[in-house]
Amino acid sequence: MIKLPPGLLEDFAGLIAIPTISSIDPARDMSNREAIDLLANRLDDLGFCVETMPVADDPVKLNLIARLGEGENGLVLSGHIDTVPYDPSAWTQDPFVLTEKDDRLYGLGAADMKCFFPLVIEVVRQLELKSPRQPLYVLATADEESTMEGARRLAGSGRTLGRHALIGEPTGLVPARMHKGIIMEAIRLSGRAGHSSDPSLGISALEGMHAVIGALMEWRDELQSRYRNDRFSVPYPTLNFGSIHGGDNPNRICAECVLTIDLRLLPEMEFDRVRSELHSRVGRAIEGSGLVLSCNALFNAIPGMQTDGDAEIVRLVEKLSGRAAGTVAFGTEGTYLNAMGMETVILGPGNIEQAHQADEFIPMEHLPPMMDILSRTIRHFCLEGR
Repeated sequence: MIKLPPGLLEDFAGLIAIPTISSIDPARDMSNREAIDLLANRLDDLGFCVETMPVADDPVKLNLIARLGEGENGLVLSGHIDTVPYDPSAWTQDPFVLTEKDDRLYGLGAADMKCFFPLVIEVVRQLELKSPRQPLYVLATADEESTMEGARRLAGSGRTLGRHALIGEPTGLVPARMHKGIIMEAIRLSGRAGHSSDPSLGISALEGMHAVIGALMEWRDELQSRYRNDRFSVPYPTLNFGSIHGGDNPNRICAECVLTIDLRLLPEMEFDRVRSELHSRVGRAIEGSGLVLSCNALFNAIPGMQTDGDAEIVRLVEKLSGRAAGTVAFGTEGTYLNAMGMETVILGPGNIEQAHQADEFIPMEHLPPMMDILSRTIRHFCLEGR
């Protein structure tokens, strides 16, 4: 039986009880203000200087920046407070009630990643920090699960925080210092409708998209021969054809067709160059066809992240976890923290396989070792002589 501090469970249950769904669908999107207020109150009680940063003109979405101590080379413990939407019919218990069962804690966002903040609060409470040599920051961001606008707004603010950062995303307690970048694009071809009995009456967008797909498959092969990084389990860039929609009837020439694609790029690949190549390949595939092309990003691209393997925080968490820092397949806010001058590592309890799933859970056995890693990391960067 795994025993956890009552205060940790109380804070965890409080966060789980507050819906903080982030979605590109306005009908599902929610404010995170109540959850930010809960964290702000807890951290204020522990002596932190607490600040909230509106993410948009209408301040229903907030970042929280809490600081304890003064200096320039402190530690940032970072995570997002939002969750993805959920399907009520797929859950076997209330997603907004923290439920303990079989040494697991269930709830929407339990693994990804509401558990991280109660762990941080409990560790700080136990350390009884008063006057750290270097500052400790706790950062909670908005909209990581949809647009990453919270991290984008923070990175674009021109401010600086600490020198070292740990993002508590679920990695199974294995540190990571790299992840791929993500581009999602909609390719739209517009032609002309006409009766199917005479092809000369129209211009088929569906046939044009066939040529586009062929050209992109060839380009994908070229990218995969050009770029490789064996640190990743899939060591090359990928291009996935996610959906295709076109036409309305078999006896009518298709006037419009839309293809959506997902590109996962290695950290060293330049986004602007790749997107330019993409548009060029598509344009050449339909050259002379009479089709009109438009390409639109489905969301702001997430750059890849890469932190030097010799960075102090990487070496420290490798030692504390007993595992070499590797890679993760999912995107994080690490690239924005690195852009602010931090050296960032991703390390947290829980497993990404449970994220975005019904009956999401975190193993209780992950929590004590994560608290130990957090405690020793805070001691190293904020308390010990440097």
